[in-house]
Amino acid sequence: MKLKRSERIVVMTEYLLKNPNKLIPLTYFVSKFNQAKSSISEDIHIIKTSFTEENIGTITTLSGVNGGVIFQPILSPESAKEVIDDFLTQLRTTDRLLAGGYIFMSDIIGDPNIMNKLGVLISNIYQNKEIDAVVTVASKGIPVAYAVASVLNKPVVIIRRDNKVTEGTTVAINFVSGSTRKIETMVLSKRSLKIGAKVLLVDDFLRGGGVMTGMQTLMEEFDAEVVGKTVLTQCFDSEIANDDSYTYLSKLTKIDEYTGDFEVECGNALEKLAKVNN
Repeated sequence: MKLKRSERIVVMTEYLLKNPNKLIPLTYFVSKFNQAKSSISEDIHIIKTSFTEENIGTITTLSGVNGGVIFQPILSPESAKEVIDDFLTQLRTTDRLLAGGYIFMSDIIGDPNIMNKLGVLISNIYQNKEIDAVVTVASKGIPVAYAVASVLNKPVVIIRRDNKVTEGTTVAINFVSGSTRKIETMVLSKRSLKIGAKVLLVDDFLRGGGVMTGMQTLMEEFDAEVVGKTVLTQCFDSEIANDDSYTYLSKLTKIDEYTGDFEVECGNALEKLAKVNN
């Protein structure tokens, strides 16, 4: 039995929302609903108009043999500010400061609702960049990477601190930790990333910048092009902040390890997003 148009639109909307930034051939919906291509095109137009009016995202229609539709989630300036404000509110709760000037963020990173919204926000900032993979370092950067990659519809590449036999042939580099000033190691399987790939580097926290610099150095071993670098929280000012490709959602200042007090400021994410939308 054929579905009514209203029923088709519900099913198609759900499918598009679950498959962002993926080219979906119109023939997929034609076959699924046993409808003419013209009818499916009309359904897509209705969904596209609704998504635009409600600031849910954009739907791009591509013609030709390899044509189809692509859904890209977007955040309006108001929604983006709301996401950042909610994130900052979470960070400002008491008893987060840890020894060494670090901050406890595991509960935030482990919250799918927050991370999904942050993933859309970060992906919007780099929506005009060609990205082949989202790269991070194990372990707390992994949820951030997956939140972004799920929206961009790109694979996640995880750099490890030690070599595993399951990784096969690997490339390793030594780097100086920005906070401890100790020499540490990063390892990445040669099968994880194609030579010449365009990558987005993400992490949860940046203090001295050593890890981010180490990731970029490792990418050079793969002749990869780093098109962007993003962290959820930055501690104090950092030289890396002068990099146009660098985005940080928040910044910790006035840290007092004796009292546990600190202040949280908004990062440059909203400014970056505004430039993309203009």
